[in-house]
Amino acid sequence: MNSTLILRVAVAIILLTHSVFGIFDNGINDFGNLYLNQIGFAPFGVFLAWSIKLSHIVAAVLLLINKYINFAAIVTILVLIMGIILVHFKEGWFVVGGGRNGMEYNFLLICVLLAIMFPKGFFGGSEVS
Repeated sequence: MNSTLILRVAVAIILLTHSVFGIFDNGINDFGNLYLNQIGFAPFGVFLAWSIKLSHIVAAVLLLINKYINFAAIVTILVLIMGIILVHFKEGWFVVGGGRNGMEYNFLLICVLLAIMFPKGFFGGSEVS
């Protein structure tokens, strides 16, 4: 079994559920119109919102089939970093508990994606015991 299988499936499920439901409940259009356009991305807010969500769906599929993992992870990490900068940073660290809508969840997803990209560590060596 591939050492990153559980992480890849978990992140794929998160990306799919975060994206697919927005397709059916108008969440993607609302995010584009009611948030992105309002913070200066007009008239491209809806296009950007759909691009983000479609990139999540493509990345999820690539993670599940174990193809182009680094590409999928890098694109997703960039989206998550922009989410931190534009949305979550001003809300603080905590998603719930000590705050609301913070950046801790994005931080965790970035770390998991890095672990998927570098299953043997950043330098490819063996771990020290």
